[in-house]
Amino acid sequence: MKEIKAVIQPNRLPKIRSALRNIKGFPGMTVSKVEGCGHHLQKPSLGVREELTDYSPKVLLILVVPDDMVEGILQLIVEVSHTGNIGDGIVWVNPVERMIRLSEQIHVLEG
Repeated sequence: MKEIKAVIQPNRLPKIRSALRNIKGFPGMTVSKVEGCGHHLQKPSLGVREELTDYSPKVLLILVVPDDMVEGILQLIVEVSHTGNIGDGIVWVNPVERMIRLSEQIHVLEG
């Protein structure tokens, strides 16, 4: 299993969501509103106020997927999110040692 995280432009979310939901066996995702700034060169800072407000709205996607789905989902996210403009976002993958779906737990541990 792998965890895919993607920070994307908010206006790309509907297309990504629609495309992901069309994948057979799509396991679902978590979506959060976040703010961020990139590594691109910007004009010199004018002061502390500008430093504290130099963020733009983004969306953070978190998906935990089987290994065999990683490449397809990565490709989909990259293709749908990429516009070629500064601030398109970033995608990365982390290994997942274990995942438990809480809705599928039927055993109650008693102490």
